[in-house]
Amino acid sequence: MKDRVANNDNFFERVYEIVRLIPEGKVTSYGAIAKALGAARSARMVGWAMNASHNKDDVPAHRVVNRKGLLSGKHHFDGTNLMQQLLENEGIPVKDNQIVDFEKYFWEPKIPNNL
Repeated sequence: MKDRVANNDNFFERVYEIVRLIPEGKVTSYGAIAKALGAARSARMVGWAMNASHNKDDVPAHRVVNRKGLLSGKHHFDGTNLMQQLLENEGIPVKDNQIVDFEKYFWEPKIPNNL
């Protein structure tokens, strides 16, 4: 069990390294991050990593949405519309209080050599 926890911690840290690279004014998806990490079927685990990231001020979790641009993690942010407000502060409009133009604002993550 200890090895599994260590593996999850390592995976989570790798997720955070990619999320830190998302440029201001762009979003990416859980699945795109998983794919960049070579774990294409692990989008849900990326979501768990994002849920665990809220005590990390240097991880812009608000820039991670689902593959349709839906703010699927918004209920994990303090305040009613904090995720939306953070995106809008970066110039990303949020339609119907829950969705961004994914194609227009999408950023394709690339694995840095050191990950």
